[in-house]
Amino acid sequence: MKIFLRSLLTQRMLVSLLMGFSCGLPLLLTITVLQAWMQEVGVDIKVIGLFSLVGLPYTLKFLWAPVLDRFTISLLGRRRGWLLLFQILLMLAIVGLGLTDPKVNPVLVAGVAFLVTFFSASQDIVVDAYRREDLADNELGLGSSLYVNGYRVGMLLAGSGGLIMADHIPFHLVYLILAAAMLVGIVTTCCCREPEMTHGTPADFKEAVVGPFIDYFTRPGALLLLAFILFYKIGDQMATTMTMPFYLEIGFSKTEIGTIVKLFGFWATIGGGFLGGLILLKWGILRSLWIFGILQAISTAGFALLANLPPTLSLLAGVIAFENLSGGMGTAAYVAYMASLTNKKFTATQYALLSSLMGVPRVLAAAPTGYAVSALGWSSFFIFCTLAALPGMLLLFWISRDKHRAVSSF
Repeated sequence: MKIFLRSLLTQRMLVSLLMGFSCGLPLLLTITVLQAWMQEVGVDIKVIGLFSLVGLPYTLKFLWAPVLDRFTISLLGRRRGWLLLFQILLMLAIVGLGLTDPKVNPVLVAGVAFLVTFFSASQDIVVDAYRREDLADNELGLGSSLYVNGYRVGMLLAGSGGLIMADHIPFHLVYLILAAAMLVGIVTTCCCREPEMTHGTPADFKEAVVGPFIDYFTRPGALLLLAFILFYKIGDQMATTMTMPFYLEIGFSKTEIGTIVKLFGFWATIGGGFLGGLILLKWGILRSLWIFGILQAISTAGFALLANLPPTLSLLAGVIAFENLSGGMGTAAYVAYMASLTNKKFTATQYALLSSLMGVPRVLAAAPTGYAVSALGWSSFFIFCTLAALPGMLLLFWISRDKHRAVSSF
């Protein structure tokens, strides 16, 4: 316990938590909150749907990550210099978004929203690189879990907090208040230390662009490592995609879902991330991936149990607590593992690429889930999602045979 507390109560861990908050805050400002604003002022639903395209920078961020690896723009250093710039621009873009009028000029709103997502995705790139370079290998698990939990708190403030505030004050004031909350990240960047460049920087822009890919794909089993990243959480992601219609169909009210699934489930996820970080600190990334992966699969099977028993609030709370707790632990290990695979010379580019791949199963696996439910029924669908965890676990078995593959020594 003393080791846990010493590792937890450090400036580096606090920085991971606060930077996570700064990264999570902007995400829903161009999704949930903006959609609510447009719906309120009467923007056509087709136009609202098209606004999902402003989120493209989150999936394409690896395209400009090499610039952030190659160049240093201020005396603050390679990471903090870029980070402070993007945070200031992001805060200004959020203010600008709040000053637009979705009903009068939706094209302008789309342009400013795109700037918000671009600067937000750029902040994500630098923060991910900073965390990998600032934390020792044995601190990556706990640091990653604190980052993820901070990210979720930022999303909660912007999503739930933003909508609640919008019931009492105009949306433009909501955006101004949430823009001010970005000061948390700016102050953190100004006060934290710059990571040491122990592995140097790319010699030129060509090396910054090509070097990360050559470095990664010349490793033994590089493609299988990517396959593991794609498949480790695919069953869990497929199941959670369809949980909302599932809860409604088996008889739970929207109030019950909001209270137990969203509010109670949020704190269970936070607890899972924190617990996962502590377990990672004691057992390491590889062993934790095994344990959390098994727990994730079992928790997915809990939805099949819920589908076959009378729907009670206590059963729902138990299934949600277990699923969110194990999902939070699995995400902590998953994020730490991806960070461990990066070469510190190309941290920004390699992590941006890996984190972009992390989102692929969530999109591609989600698409056919409605057809799967129609064909299989709820119980069989969730059993199928449980079995979908097997490819990831088999790949983890392959990784475990050669521990050099499991966690990079870079």
